[in-house]
Amino acid sequence: MHLSNYDVCVVGAGLSGLSAAAFVLRQQPALNLLVLEQATEPGGAVATYHDRGYQAEWGPHGFLDNCEESRELIQLAGLEAEATTAPLDRFVRYVCLGGRLQCIPQQPLKILRQPLIPWSAKLRVLADLWTAPLAGEPSVAEWVSHRFGKALLPFADAVYTGTYAGDIERLSIDAVMPGVRDLERAHGSVIRGVFKKMRAARGNKGGKTGRKGLPAMTSFSGGMAMLPGRLADGLAAQGRLAYDRGVLEVKPEGEGWRLATNQGELTCRHLVLALPVNQALSLLDGVLPPPPLSSIPEARILSVLLGFDHRARIPFGFGYLAPESEQRFALGALFSSHMFPGRAPQGCHLLEALVGGRRHPERLELSDDELIQGVLQDLGQLMELPPPSFSAVLRPRAGIPQLEAGYTGLLAWRDAVHAAHPGLHLCGFGWKGIGINDMVKEARRMALRIGAQDRGPEGAEVKGVYF
Repeated sequence: MHLSNYDVCVVGAGLSGLSAAAFVLRQQPALNLLVLEQATEPGGAVATYHDRGYQAEWGPHGFLDNCEESRELIQLAGLEAEATTAPLDRFVRYVCLGGRLQCIPQQPLKILRQPLIPWSAKLRVLADLWTAPLAGEPSVAEWVSHRFGKALLPFADAVYTGTYAGDIERLSIDAVMPGVRDLERAHGSVIRGVFKKMRAARGNKGGKTGRKGLPAMTSFSGGMAMLPGRLADGLAAQGRLAYDRGVLEVKPEGEGWRLATNQGELTCRHLVLALPVNQALSLLDGVLPPPPLSSIPEARILSVLLGFDHRARIPFGFGYLAPESEQRFALGALFSSHMFPGRAPQGCHLLEALVGGRRHPERLELSDDELIQGVLQDLGQLMELPPPSFSAVLRPRAGIPQLEAGYTGLLAWRDAVHAAHPGLHLCGFGWKGIGINDMVKEARRMALRIGAQDRGPEGAEVKGVYF
């Protein structure tokens, strides 16, 4: 029996796998590369919904334009002309506090000047300068309370509700903000560490700070699905993408890997498992030394889409988030037709409300009618809304990986696996973060490993915090 052999096999045609393939081929276009996808279309969790002139997202709604790797990927996909942006310094965001929508500036010093918390709580933030780092792997809630005071917990809750649909009592600060933890340990204070890092950056650039201002949220005229779709089309045209090709088993063989699929076996020198964490761990079960966690928790959310005519009074901006202390039905809502053009028919508005998450999985079991009514009642208390002219409920299959206790140990295990198996490359949803930029960065790093240009694990990035 003829056994196909490849230089590189990429398992998964989600954004991570397609990005890894694009970066590999940009560096080494002559490589014999194949992407294997068990579904009949690309994109994974990235998918766009269209109905009656409304456009919404099943998964991520965009990504910040402050990531070099993602900007490069847009060029590789040929989507520069289709990119649309919503700058954070123009499109404000809100947090629900005390039953009202409060506008939140996107810069820490401006937040402190707002009358959102008492001055005693603002002064408490300065205690960070002489507060010793917490030992172990504290939760986000424990860490924020320790360093900055309990008054900031609702704001931290809103940030991680918006990012992970998570629970700050369970999310690990070392997992979600490793760069900030490194600053804390190195300088004894986050504030001191941030200012030293800023001074060092200015010194290294001769007084120039590079791109100024806040980043912008980026999507595409036809929605986020355009990015994986365009990448996949290019690979398929070259015969480098196989749909309906599920991988059943992988195992090392010589200096490479053997894959058993639903359509036969093949071998490769480099294997990229561009899968969500739990799928990758399941496929590698029994193949490698056992990881410290056999799986990580996931949170599922659904989107309730509501279309309104011109009578809706929706505050201008991205949308709002609601901390758990507010006891709202929805985690928050995106003001989608404010953010990007073409998300609703002319003269209409689209809201995308998010329900469920780590704390409230029981709400996922409600009927569509119950969800729509629950969201309408919730949002109607926060803004003036007429009866909707359009409604729908999206129930994505993919869960959001939760970076909780033990996650940093799982990353250390991955580093050890990479060191022991230079031909195996793990990336995808949940490895080193969950955002589009996180996944694209890891995909590009795996491409560098394949080209023997990677320098090994890098220091953790200090990410900006945006609501």
